Amino acid sequence: MYLLPNTLGGTAEGYATQQGRAVVAGVRHYIIEEIRSARRLMRALGYTEDFSDVNFAMLNEHTKEGALMNTMMPLIEGNNMAIISEAGLPCVADPGKDAVLLAHQMGVRVVPLSGSSSILMALMASGLNGQQFTFNGYLPRARNERTAKLRQLEGLALKGQTQLFMDAPYRNNQVLEDALTLKGDLHLCIATNISLENERINTKSISDWKLKKPDLHKQLVMFVLGR
Repeated sequence: MYLLPNTLGGTAEGYATQQGRAVVAGVRHYIIEEIRSARRLMRALGYTEDFSDVNFAMLNEHTKEGALMNTMMPLIEGNNMAIISEAGLPCVADPGKDAVLLAHQMGVRVVPLSGSSSILMALMASGLNGQQFTFNGYLPRARNERTAKLRQLEGLALKGQTQLFMDAPYRNNQVLEDALTLKGDLHLCIATNISLENERINTKSISDWKLKKPDLHKQLVMFVLGR
């Protein structure tokens, strides 16, 4: 079972790796989240044949356990498979973990390939503590619950544990507004559109961000909170 990373939403040109090329050259069974991005990645990795010879199986939050077992049948029959994420690394803030766990239970070797992760890239570029950190995924939608969660993350950040979180692009400005109510001497990194042409990554204190708030509406944002 190969774990094949995808781009973070930008062009697939220049994304080819020797490992990735070897996978698409030999694997014909894939677990995917979205077929168009999977095909685009395979083309970038050198696949030139007709896709009618490729078996694509969908995996998302609606996939039931019984259906997943059927999806894994090629492995049981002795074939290699690969998981392609919609963006970034499979199973990291992305579907796929259930298939990987099942592969382990079946005694199948799992092979992770290196690729881009907006989580780690934002942490790398933030200047904040990379020794202790937590990725919290999406914050609660309801504002009172989101504010309470941010207060919890504030406490952990004050203890030195960097906190990463994200939200839907259309809620970014509301999340930023709430984050700016936290203690002014904490640092907030706003990593926008990582790996894309319009990438911007800036770390400032909460107090400094209040002086000039960016418009994050419909942007791909990773927030990093720390000391």
